[in-house]
Formats: sequence, C-alpha cells, structure tokens
Amino acid sequence: MRIVFMGNPEFAVASLKRLHEGGADIVGVVTGPDRPAGRGLKVQTSPVKDYAVQHGLNILQPEKLKAPGFIEALQALKPDLGVVIAFRMLPEAVWTMPTIGTVNLHASLLPQYRGAAPINWAIINGENETGLTTFFLKHEIDTGNIIFNKRMEIGDDENAGSLHDRLMEAGAELMLETVNAIATGSYPEMPQPEYQELKHAPKLFKPDCVLDFSQNAATVHNKIRGLSPYPTAYTFIAHKVFKIYQASAEIAKHDFETGKFIMDKNSLKVAVADGFIHLHEVQLEGKKKMGIVEFLNGQASLFEATY
Repeated sequence: MRIVFMGNPEFAVASLKRLHEGGADIVGVVTGPDRPAGRGLKVQTSPVKDYAVQHGLNILQPEKLKAPGFIEALQALKPDLGVVIAFRMLPEAVWTMPTIGTVNLHASLLPQYRGAAPINWAIINGENETGLTTFFLKHEIDTGNIIFNKRMEIGDDENAGSLHDRLMEAGAELMLETVNAIATGSYPEMPQPEYQELKHAPKLFKPDCVLDFSQNAATVHNKIRGLSPYPTAYTFIAHKVFKIYQASAEIAKHDFETGKFIMDKNSLKVAVADGFIHLHEVQLEGKKKMGIVEFLNGQASLFEATY
C-alpha cells in the first residue's frame, strides 16, 4: 500500500518510526509548516518533520490543507491509505482521497474522551483505565468505525507525561497492527458503542488549569497529575503564578481554611476540603522548577511557619 502519513508531535513520531521500520511504503509525510517560536523566535520544525528529514522521506508542509497546490501534490502520490495522528482537522477532500480511506490513532477507548486532550482528561476525571483506538475517519470528529483498540491501566500516582509516553509506544504497535491488517484486506470494522453518558476531552486552556482548593483531595490531586508536566496546574502566591508539577494527597480532618498554605520544616502543604495536598515539585513565576526543599530554601518567607 502507498501510505501518506500526517502528524506533528512526538506522539505521532513513534508510529511513523514503527511503520517505516516495519517496511511500510510511506510515499509522503504531511506535517505543519516551520514556525518561529521561543524568546529568540528561532524557526522550529515539528518532530514528525525532523524524523522524515533524517530518513529521507518525502515531506509536504501545506499552510492550508484545502490549497489547490497541496491537493494536487497529494493526488500525485496516488495514496492507498492515509494515516493521521495528532494532526489538524482534515478537509473531506484530503481524508477521502486514499482509495482505502484514512485511519486515525486516538488515545482513548472511543467513544469516550473524544477531543484534543484525552490523556489529560482521563486522569483529571480520576479514571483508572484508558486505552487506544484505531478507526477510519468520517465527517464527525472521532466517530468513525473502530478497527482495533487496546485497554491500558492508569497508575494511582501516574501523571499525563508518563501516560503519554506509554500510550505513544503502545499506539505505535497498534497502528502497525492496523496497517498490516488493512494490507491483508482482513480487518474488523465496528461502529462505536453507544453510551448513555459520554465523557469529552476538549482542548485545555489556561483557565482550565487553575486549582480549586475547596474541592476534595482526590479531585485536586487528579487535576495536578492530569496537567503535569504540561500545561501544568497552578494557583497564585503573592500575585504570582505558582505551578504545581508533583504532589500527593492526604485525607485528614483539620480546622484550616481551604487554600491555606502550611509550611512545616522542609515541607509545604495546602489545606483542601477533606485533607491536604503535599507539594513536591513546584515553580514560582520567574523561577525555575524545583523540588520543595530547594524552593523553600529561597522562598520560605512567603509562608507562615507552623512548626
């Protein structure tokens, strides 16, 4: 099969690498345009482009996916199958062009957690299981017929970063299995199951990352885990953004007002509805990310000591 691969981030690279090393005929790699980024506005390339360049793959970087020049270039590749992972929304002219269709890898057990941030939201919502799904694209986002899926447990203290990495590697194997099955012409196609309640995974914005310490310990802890290391849960201290990367929860009765920070020797915790959140790795606006002992060595004056 002549395959066109579409993707941008590291999550997509693992599948591209697995397909390429597995002998797939990748006739084109579609990824985003190079963009200036960072303080120096240095031109940044996508991880998918970096891999494609290293391995001499044919690269297309359209500004607009509906541009006639891009559509013509794609048609010239005569694709049999499209593979899209963590990319932009595709116009119908693109995803219907391959003769077999276009498949997607999504980091959830569809139809649950459709959307842009399924890894984050599964942890934020306290799930103990998630997974991966490969499916054929159709008009409505993340609604196509399922080919394969794989269930994976979420650890009690796992954060979005470690879950991302595990899903990325398992997803690469699942995508290779999917493409190999399609190549043989023998593969399942199952409509997505129906549920009374669907949980969604919309894109996360900065206001979504603010912590509410009036909630219970499990809810606050899950939000910190689900947003770590990116985009990162935060609150405010002395009118500065205070990011929390790593923490643990303690259930305990107390008389402190929720949201109060309590410093005790070399530790820092914050009171929540049914206990405390112990802070282990943090970052104050304008400072580097630090372990809590290092942080308190320079910033203890911000807190009221209780020892």
